[in-house]
Amino acid sequence: MGRPVRAEVEARKGEHAERLIRRFIKKVKKERIMEQIRDLQFFEKPSVKRNRDKQRIKRLKRLERNEKK
Repeated sequence: MGRPVRAEVEARKGEHAERLIRRFIKKVKKERIMEQIRDLQFFEKPSVKRNRDKQRIKRLKRLERNEKK
């Protein structure tokens, strides 16, 4: 993988475990840790990545054009 990932949350005074877990999950989502793991789970050829990125840009431009109308 790339850089080491550290998502830590410290319990606040009088904080319930459910809230602590909720804060941890929120932090993991914000740092996109799970997406990185899923992306790195299988090798993706560079050409496939480029094509996927081109399609994403094309889709965003199309949406942007439709919003202006």
